Amino acid sequence: MRTIVKSITLLFMVVALVSCEATRNANNKQKGTAIGAGSGAVIGGVIGNNVGSKNNSALGAIIGAVVGGVAGNYIGDNMDKQADRIEEEIPGAQVERVGEGINVVFDESSGVYFDTNKYNINAASSATLSKLAGIFKEYPDTDVLVEGHTDSTGPDDFNMTLSKQRAKAVTTFLSGQGISSSRFTTNWYGPNQPKYDNATSEGRAKNRRVELAIIANDKMKKEAQEQAGN
Repeated sequence: MRTIVKSITLLFMVVALVSCEATRNANNKQKGTAIGAGSGAVIGGVIGNNVGSKNNSALGAIIGAVVGGVAGNYIGDNMDKQADRIEEEIPGAQVERVGEGINVVFDESSGVYFDTNKYNINAASSATLSKLAGIFKEYPDTDVLVEGHTDSTGPDDFNMTLSKQRAKAVTTFLSGQGISSSRFTTNWYGPNQPKYDNATSEGRAKNRRVELAIIANDKMKKEAQEQAGN
């Protein structure tokens, strides 16, 4: 109970911080500074673990990796530029800047999709992922979490395997474009993390998705902290 109370207290602290007027009006890189400026990765980790255990592990990974302070400002600036490049090159992707990272979602209508019950990379997905690989080469100091998700149609064990195969297909493709495999972590969740209502065809289509979390690697974090010390 004491641990739960402490976690709730920390959550309220961050909610209060993020909802203040200054943060609401800040640009993305300034939000990178504001989140965790007082409490750093400790609060980020608590929130990351809570979010990650529910319906958005990608978001949890991003917030859980927060550095905060002036170093977070530096990272946020770099992430702003990378997010802009993804939006420019892949207009259909759902790109969201969160704290010090980027959350990218591809569903059936936004660039990376799979034929029914298949996990091979088709021509349309190949073109989109090739553009994404080019951006990752431009910004080498980031790590990428790749997640596979399905809707709730069919047996859970089948969907779990399918989401694994699809996530790994994306990682394998990107690595084959000259991106170091060490930059990637691959997870899969089958139907267990829906973002939309599986009772509707539109919701099911959106739940059949590949999701990316892009965060600073150790090199960028070190550089950010060095810049903050200047």
